[in-house]
Amino acid sequence: MSLDERTTAAQAAGLHRRPPVPQWLLGLGPLILIALLLGLFSLLNAPGLGKLSEGVPPREEVAVEDVRLTPGQITITVRNEGPDPVAIAQVNVSDYYAPFTQTRSSMGPLESSTLTISYNWVEGDPYEVALVTSSGGKIAAGIDAAALSPERGNSFFALMVLLGVYVGVIPVALGMLWMPFMRRAPAAWVRVLLGVTVGLLAFLALDAALEAVEIVAGNSSFGGPLVVFLGAAVAYLVLEGTDAWMRRHQKPQARLRTQELLRPQAPLKPQRLALLIAIGIGLHNLGEGLAIGSAYAVGSLALGASLIVGFAIHNTTEGLAIVTPLAKEPPRLAWLAVLGLIAGAPAAAGALIGATVYQPALSAFLLGAGAGAVAQVAVKLLPMLRDRTGKTFTALTSAGIVLGLAVMFATGLLVQA
Repeated sequence: MSLDERTTAAQAAGLHRRPPVPQWLLGLGPLILIALLLGLFSLLNAPGLGKLSEGVPPREEVAVEDVRLTPGQITITVRNEGPDPVAIAQVNVSDYYAPFTQTRSSMGPLESSTLTISYNWVEGDPYEVALVTSSGGKIAAGIDAAALSPERGNSFFALMVLLGVYVGVIPVALGMLWMPFMRRAPAAWVRVLLGVTVGLLAFLALDAALEAVEIVAGNSSFGGPLVVFLGAAVAYLVLEGTDAWMRRHQKPQARLRTQELLRPQAPLKPQRLALLIAIGIGLHNLGEGLAIGSAYAVGSLALGASLIVGFAIHNTTEGLAIVTPLAKEPPRLAWLAVLGLIAGAPAAAGALIGATVYQPALSAFLLGAGAGAVAQVAVKLLPMLRDRTGKTFTALTSAGIVLGLAVMFATGLLVQA
C-alpha cells in the first residue's frame, strides 16, 4: 500500500470514529442513574421490603427547643427529629395530667409543634414535665426553678447584647491589658506564658466538646454526638485550609523572606497566629453565648452579679492567650481592638441566637466547631515553645501548660450554674 493509500485509509477511519464523550457527562451520568434508581425505589415503596417494618414500633426522636412560663401556663416547643411521625397525646406535670393545646396534632420529620399547658406553677419550684406520645413514649422537659419568662422585645434583645458584652468583649479586653507586661518579659518567661496559652486553649477545647456531647446525649437524631465531632473537624480543617491559602498568596518578596515559615513544623508569624487564636476563641464564645442565651430565655439560669463576675474572670484569660504571641511585636492598638472584637463579640451574637431560636443539634455543632478551632490553634502554638536547643516540652513550658489547665479549671468553678 502506497503512502497516499495509507493516508486516505486513515482519514476514512477518522471520519467514522465517534467523538469522545465529554468528561463532565462521564461524571454526571452515574449521578443521574443513581437519582433515577432512588426515585423508582421510593415510588414503588421499597418493593419486597415492606414486611420488615411490620410490628416494629415507630422511632421517636423529639427535641425540646423552648420552654416558656407565663402566669398559669407552660409553653413548650418541640421538634420531631426522627424519621417517623410523632403525636403528643398527654402532658404530665409533676405527676399531674394537665390539659393542653398544640399547634400540630402530628409532627412529621423535622416538623415542630408548640404546646400550651394550663398549669398554675409556683415561682421557684422545680417541675418535671413529661410529654407522652400516642405510642407511650415519654419526652422529658424539666424545669429546675420556675420563673416568669421575659418578654422578647427590644429591651430583651438589648439585654442579650449587653450580656454578651459582659461575658465576652469586656473580659477579653481586660485580658489583653497584659500586653505591656508581655513585651518586657524575658524570652524564657514568654515561652512559659505560651505554655499557659496552650493549656488554656486545650481546656477550652475539652470543655466545649464535653458540653456539646452532653447536649445531645441520648438523642441520636442528626447523628447525635457525631455532630460534635463533625463541627470540630470542619472548624479544624477550615482553619488549616485558610492558613495554607494565606501562605500560598504571600507576596513573592515576602515568600522569599519567610522560607522558614513554609516548613510544616515552623512557627507561624505572630500576627497570623494571634488572628487564628482570636478566631478560635470567637467560635468558642459563640457556642458559650448560645448556651447562656437559651438558658436565660427559659429562666433556668440566674444571671446575678456574682455569676457575671465569674464569667469575666474565667474569660479574661482568653485575652492573655491572644496577646502572648505578640509579645515582641510593635503594639498596634487598632489591630488589638479588632482581635478583641473577633474573640469577644460572638458571645453577644450567640446570646441573641440562643434566646430566640434554640436547637440542640445546632448548639452541639457550634460548640464542636469552637473546640476544633481552639485545638487547631493550640497545635499551631507548639512550635513557638521551642528553646534554643529545639526542645518543645521543657520543664518550664510543661509547667506553663499545667498552669493554664489549672487556671481554667479553677475559674470555671465560678460559673457553674
